[in-house]
Amino acid sequence: MKRSEFRHKVQNTSLGFVAGYVDTLGFVALFGLFTGHVTGNFVLIGAEMAHPQGGPLLLKFLAFPAFILGVAMAKILIAALLKRGHHALWYAYILQLTLLIAFMIVGYMATPPGPEPTIMTALAGVVGAMAMGTHSGTGRLLFSHLAPTSAMTGNVTQLIIDSIDVLRGTAEPKIRERCFKFLWPVVAFGIGAIGAAFAYQFAGFGAMMLPIVTLIYLMYLERGVMKKVYKVKEKKSDKLRRAQ
Repeated sequence: MKRSEFRHKVQNTSLGFVAGYVDTLGFVALFGLFTGHVTGNFVLIGAEMAHPQGGPLLLKFLAFPAFILGVAMAKILIAALLKRGHHALWYAYILQLTLLIAFMIVGYMATPPGPEPTIMTALAGVVGAMAMGTHSGTGRLLFSHLAPTSAMTGNVTQLIIDSIDVLRGTAEPKIRERCFKFLWPVVAFGIGAIGAAFAYQFAGFGAMMLPIVTLIYLMYLERGVMKKVYKVKEKKSDKLRRAQ
């Protein structure tokens, strides 16, 4: 396996884990708020409006514009960096990492949770949704060649379709490869979701250290690409200097 292929598989699996983990931790800690699967909040909003039980509607409404802001931040940052020839993924990781650390800190300040959401709880939800907005936006902009990591419905659908062909023995090599391509992010998402629910019970928002460390590891994997990018920029700069 080539080093780049290994890096892509680790990225896809790790980001799937992060998405499942953060989304579940937010749901458990913040009154049933989805920080990543924001459309799920619409289902909860509709259910609460039809059968009012005093649930935190405002918190769920705020998650949607916060998620949009996170996607917009990722788009603006990545577009600017690519235009200047920088390694955009490295800085996109830094943006997401910063927001996840902020989510952990603000969430810690909002605990222990009371019977109703507080201002700090709402702020934690907003920061968490922004972090997962950058996660989703980065996936769309820089990982289009990989399976999506923030929403698993489409992945599971494709995985089932391809698995049937594999079981029937009619799958071409490309379909087998695609089957595994979608399998690992789904498995990692599920592991992250289950792990977050248990980790929060033991460590509260301190459990956010696991996805934070995961992102730091992904940044470490990019060190080789970073060096190549800067070497190319240096060569171009030298050519321009000689031409002058």
